[in-house]
Amino acid sequence: MTQIVTIDSNHIVALFTPDEAALRQAASAGMMSVVNFRAAGENGGLSIPDERRVAEKAGLNYLHHPVTATELDDDHVDNFRRSLDDLPQPVFLHSASGKRAGAMALMAIAAENGWDGATALAEGRDRGFDLSEDEIGTFVKAYADRKAGL
Repeated sequence: MTQIVTIDSNHIVALFTPDEAALRQAASAGMMSVVNFRAAGENGGLSIPDERRVAEKAGLNYLHHPVTATELDDDHVDNFRRSLDDLPQPVFLHSASGKRAGAMALMAIAAENGWDGATALAEGRDRGFDLSEDEIGTFVKAYADRKAGL
């Protein structure tokens, strides 16, 4: 697969909206689950029902956890973290461009490891996923700081 970022061995982020072939390729590469952060009605890619059908046919567990800028808050991230805990890993995560998927993965891992916000953003940057200049990066930093008790 091209255009992917490996956050860690269990969290692989696509920097694109996967099509049917990409989902099959993710399954053949050993992914056990796929998480779609695209909201219903976003342009491009498979419809949510079609993506679920293709993913499950390929043997992947499927979670649709839509994220938009207007609904991103601590509760939304915490709910995702609980859902992520229930999914077989490794997990293939995606949104339209990968920013939301990468941000959600970084926040989950940061909370699990006790990273502060600067560490979370640095870990993402070290893996080729730089959110430091994006609005969502500001939220990632603040969320990780809150979970780290800062």
